[in-house]
Amino acid sequence: MISISLCMIVKDEEPVIARCLDSVRDLVDEIIVVDTGSSDGTKEIVSGYTDKIYDFEWTDDFAAARNFSFSLATKEYIMWLDADDILTEEDRSSFRTNRDSLDPSVSVVMMKYHTAFDEKDRPVFSYYRERLLRRDRNPRWVGAVHEVVPRSGKTVYWDTAVTHRKVVTNDPDRNLRIFEKLIRSGTELDLRQQFYYGRELMGHGRYEEAADIFENFLRAKNSWIEDRITACRDLFSCRRRMGREDAPEALFLSFLYGNPRAEVCCDIGSWFLEKERYETAAWWYEAALRCRREAQGGGFYSPDCYGFLPCLQLCVCYDRLGDMEKAFSYHKKSQLYKPENASVLYNEKYFEAKRSQIPGKEEQETAVL
Repeated sequence: MISISLCMIVKDEEPVIARCLDSVRDLVDEIIVVDTGSSDGTKEIVSGYTDKIYDFEWTDDFAAARNFSFSLATKEYIMWLDADDILTEEDRSSFRTNRDSLDPSVSVVMMKYHTAFDEKDRPVFSYYRERLLRRDRNPRWVGAVHEVVPRSGKTVYWDTAVTHRKVVTNDPDRNLRIFEKLIRSGTELDLRQQFYYGRELMGHGRYEEAADIFENFLRAKNSWIEDRITACRDLFSCRRRMGREDAPEALFLSFLYGNPRAEVCCDIGSWFLEKERYETAAWWYEAALRCRREAQGGGFYSPDCYGFLPCLQLCVCYDRLGDMEKAFSYHKKSQLYKPENASVLYNEKYFEAKRSQIPGKEEQETAVL
């Protein structure tokens, strides 16, 4: 069985650090925690789990801090987590099974990362991250912010997920501030950094600047396909916020980079639904239902776009088109995905009030009663 060093960088993580370490302490062989300037009880809590606690002066460079933590590892593989990450009981079991059978020739293990959830705590936004890396391959982080480890060697994908459970909101301007400090210093952002700089600008409502970044990014020829597809969606969002009628053109551009994604089809559907072009919107939502997730593509993934959301919106489209039978059928399909969802519950009451307009529904309800 392989041995694992868990390497973390932390600062003022008192509310969450114990929860994280409790979820993983028995799955790893070594815990290394690098503190970048805590002023709370973080280090005292961590001392209950490991004596390998180190200080590192923060320099607005996540890669530098993570590389320092990696340099202290002594085991075969290095695993990284943030303090507000956990492994659920299900994923702890999955991790243990996969760890015990891992082929030592593997250099990189990609694991799912769940970062957003619905009202029932089900993931609605996920993507894969490099999570376990062979130490003798000398894995190195790059990027002062939105850092990444360039992959090399044999890579495998696990269904095991790390779940991101944020309790305290960090400085929302930190990442943008780091990017703009780099730009002022004359540092030229690489393509990946340009992409994430654009996303930070978009998140701060600076849509015109963000759109310019995404347009320049998409003109480049050697960026990652998944980032290009996401940049198309982000460019659409910026243009839409700017009130531009050419906004959907960015989404159609994504088809140059791969098979249509359900997320993109839902975006197009939402545009036409907003424009009250219900037949066209329905076509795109039905297209979303035909899409198949490329599970190991590594890009951002919204599970609701592959079932629940298109069904919910198709219910709206066909209701507006006056096809109550079809609208009701899609309502029932959306109900299978998320029966307790507020919109589904609202629609259930709506259709109860209109039961006489739905062919066969009144007889069906009477038979059930």
